[in-house]
Amino acid sequence: MRSPLSWNELESLADFYIDPQNGPTNSQSRLRLFGQAEEQVRVTLYRDHHAWCPYCQKVWLWLEEKQIPYRIEKVTMFCYGQKEDWYKEIVPWGTLPALKLDDRIITESDDILLALEQAFGSLYKNIMDPDVLSLRKLERQLFGAWCRWLCSRSLFPQQEQQNRQKFLEVVDMVENALSRTFGPYFLEQFSTVDVIFIPYLERMNASLYYYKGYSLREANPLLGQWFDAIETKATYRGTQSDFSTHAHDLPPQMGGCWSNTESQTLLNQARVDEGPWFGLPDVGYSEPKNSKVEALYRVIRHRTNIIKVNPAPDILFEESLRCALTHLITGESVRSLEGSVMGLRYLRDRISVPRDMSIYAAKRLRDSLEAIASIDGTRCGTSILAKHRMDQNPANFASKSS
Repeated sequence: MRSPLSWNELESLADFYIDPQNGPTNSQSRLRLFGQAEEQVRVTLYRDHHAWCPYCQKVWLWLEEKQIPYRIEKVTMFCYGQKEDWYKEIVPWGTLPALKLDDRIITESDDILLALEQAFGSLYKNIMDPDVLSLRKLERQLFGAWCRWLCSRSLFPQQEQQNRQKFLEVVDMVENALSRTFGPYFLEQFSTVDVIFIPYLERMNASLYYYKGYSLREANPLLGQWFDAIETKATYRGTQSDFSTHAHDLPPQMGGCWSNTESQTLLNQARVDEGPWFGLPDVGYSEPKNSKVEALYRVIRHRTNIIKVNPAPDILFEESLRCALTHLITGESVRSLEGSVMGLRYLRDRISVPRDMSIYAAKRLRDSLEAIASIDGTRCGTSILAKHRMDQNPANFASKSS
């Protein structure tokens, strides 16, 4: 086995760059211009630091699709930290998202979309169009059925089966709605309806796979085609999360996610938590060629804080991390350090997509962290709590630049 590369050697290999202002949709940008002058910016989007909030994702996607120049201010969600005082002065109740349009503050995602439509035009059909209204009601019906199944503790097997069946009945209605168009979207072309459905269908796909052993994307052919279609859009890929992130960010947001004990569920949980991560139905498009370099670049950029917050001793974890990054970028086996397993698996379990990096970059990084950890032993990292995610407090990484 080879020795790990030094930080200088790793830095020389981290040749990754995207234009945060004018390039593809990305989670790290604080200003989006789409080739326009900064003086034209009329909009500020207040969204959560970690890109966990589904309603923030909805507004974020709409702005990206319409290519409306906007600024981004990031705010802490209650489930992973203390809400910033400056934000409570703008929105006293602290809810997300919020949007500043000229000098007007707007909250509630649907109200924000309506205001944006009035200022910049609709995304195919407007949010109050009868066709759109009907499908918005269907999305809320699907959301309710999902919550009943995922977030209600079943006291007996029949109750679990009833909640499952009610959800599947609404999924059939969604499949029927998709069957009415000639294309893969809910209307004749990509529209505000798809933007509204995306956040929770993404989270349903992840949570039901992990907690209920049910693969929404694979079990429903038209929804599968819809997922494939939205993944062709760079706007969606830049906001897209993965199963590992959603499986563990949802419980504190939803007030708990209840797992059944079916064998498929247990297999799915082991796959999401321990790998292999490639081939999971959380992404269907081909891996970009630069995913390894992206993962390397993002870790190097934040390595000081990554090492600082890790529970393993700094000296031990620093070298173990270089071992994993050397494996990531070279594909070669690297000697591990005794006692490295806990620190590496702590980081493996806390990579957040798309906050930290894109979905394939995260899979590559998890794979290499696990490859080095598994040499040392089977000990687990620090468990992830379901009541809160203070282990992800952005105060540990506070910066105006992500």
